[in-house]
Amino acid sequence: MIGEIIAIGDELTSGRILNSTSYFAASHLYGAGHEIAAMATIGDSPDMIGKAIRESIDRSDFVVVTGGLGATSDDMTTEAVADALDRPTIFYPEIFEKIRESQSFKEMPSLEKLAWLPSGAQILKPGEKIAGYLLVYNKKPIFFLPGIPYQMRELMLDRVIPRLAAWGGDMGLVRQKVYKVFGLEEHVISARLTSLEKENQLLRIGYYPVASEVHVSLTVRGETLQETDESFLQSEVFIKKALGDCIYDEDGKTLEMIVGESLLDRGFMLGAAESCTGGLLAHRITSVSGSSAYFSGAIVAYTDEMKQHFLGVRPETLEKYGAVSRETAREMAFGACREIGSDIAVAITGIAGPAGGTKEKPVGTVCFGLATPESVQDFSFQFSGKRAMVQIKSAMTGLDLLRRYLQNLELPRC
Repeated sequence: MIGEIIAIGDELTSGRILNSTSYFAASHLYGAGHEIAAMATIGDSPDMIGKAIRESIDRSDFVVVTGGLGATSDDMTTEAVADALDRPTIFYPEIFEKIRESQSFKEMPSLEKLAWLPSGAQILKPGEKIAGYLLVYNKKPIFFLPGIPYQMRELMLDRVIPRLAAWGGDMGLVRQKVYKVFGLEEHVISARLTSLEKENQLLRIGYYPVASEVHVSLTVRGETLQETDESFLQSEVFIKKALGDCIYDEDGKTLEMIVGESLLDRGFMLGAAESCTGGLLAHRITSVSGSSAYFSGAIVAYTDEMKQHFLGVRPETLEKYGAVSRETAREMAFGACREIGSDIAVAITGIAGPAGGTKEKPVGTVCFGLATPESVQDFSFQFSGKRAMVQIKSAMTGLDLLRRYLQNLELPRC
């Protein structure tokens, strides 16, 4: 099915709040086999809200609307929908009873507003103190979800996606997959896949930069199931050959998950030594539940003195080559293995900027060490972007070096 997403709120259009709900909705709807034709962000204007919803439902098979369902004066979604779709609001006593049971009602009687919904509204989660309802308009579903991220995500996964799956539509004629790519720029990926797009009219390829990586989506829609499957398999072979082992996932996993699984498979404990990333690599590793089974810990050694004292980097190495050097990265990685007692360690030292660069070592110069107790390898990269982006690229590169080593893939020659 083809759908659209509308996010509502002045806090979004003013830039005060990042619109994470639309990204979450789009990614999970896409993963469920739906195509998102458009996403819009609308301020708290009843006329604009109503106009956007009417236009979207005319174009698409379904619409997901987030935000504007609260009890304050600037929450106008329900009133705008009632007017735009000619569905006068009616009182839902079962909702009001739940509201009255809450402590918040005593302090904020205006919460009664939440019990007035457009006629025909179907509560998405009856019995729960969470806003969200479904309207069917011209035989098409419109889902209204709260703008609070955790509530929206709960309803999206528990109610919206299952309802759409049961709604109908011949999803058997659509095949989709997302390939997560690290180590290739978007324009390079596009150039490698251009001929595939030109030769096959049944497919659509999307390119979505996500921080330092690129997500490549493949959608194939044929007239028959056999045509769709054959075209999809041919396209998949082409993509995997064109992008090679820069594809690190096609099952919805993060790079840190992939590294964790590989460490478990090898029976290795990981250690880290970080300078310019300030613990970002360790943060990504430990964001995965159960990472204590393969991650021993990290030493964040930002100054030269810390590198010497905690990692055993030699003063003569720092004096001759500098803190940002392949030589220092090697000794940091070896030191992490030794001091942490890990089976493998990665070290990162670099110039994140905006200050600190030189002609010989400009901002974005980052060196890496990858060590086991018996051997060590070193690498040097030149990253672009502001400080935060250099740090993100550095942490991701450290993870990717680990992935390649643990999976016996080719390591970069740099």
